[in-house]
Amino acid sequence: MTGEAQTDREVVLETSRLLLRPWRVSEAGVQRQLWTERDPRVPPHRRIDADGHPTLLELEHSIRTADPSSTGLLAVERKAEGDVIGYCGLVDSGRGADAEPELAFELLRRVWGQGYATEASVAVLDWATSLGHQRIWATVWDWNAASRRVLAKVGFVEADRREVHPVHGTTLFTVREL
Repeated sequence: MTGEAQTDREVVLETSRLLLRPWRVSEAGVQRQLWTERDPRVPPHRRIDADGHPTLLELEHSIRTADPSSTGLLAVERKAEGDVIGYCGLVDSGRGADAEPELAFELLRRVWGQGYATEASVAVLDWATSLGHQRIWATVWDWNAASRRVLAKVGFVEADRREVHPVHGTTLFTVREL
């Protein structure tokens, strides 16, 4: 992480190519595109439903009413292009041990394979260390080879825990000591 600016209510992380910052209402279309691009093996509650939900208006409302804070999923903006390409951050999924946070990231397909997920994840892990976290979890579907590679690059190792779903596959639990 090359820099960090933080107020009492929000965080901005900076790398050589990226800014990670709170979402803006005008970026709801990026969130919706992420929902539409998800692999069909992702459970239905994480994809656009038959009635078209979440809608763009629902996502705008969600951003507008979100309480900016020092945790959560940050928009990933490419500095040179000025465009938002996805999210990366820490979430309290309740799946890790002892209320430890979970690293989460998702990027638009058009930028896959360019190292952005790894770069953003390193910035978030550095931030987590500065917050005093000792360990971070990440879950990933067994079939998601690209995300598994990102997690391995940033130092996550598979834990002994797995959750098997008969339709969507196996969720692998990974952990990184900070």
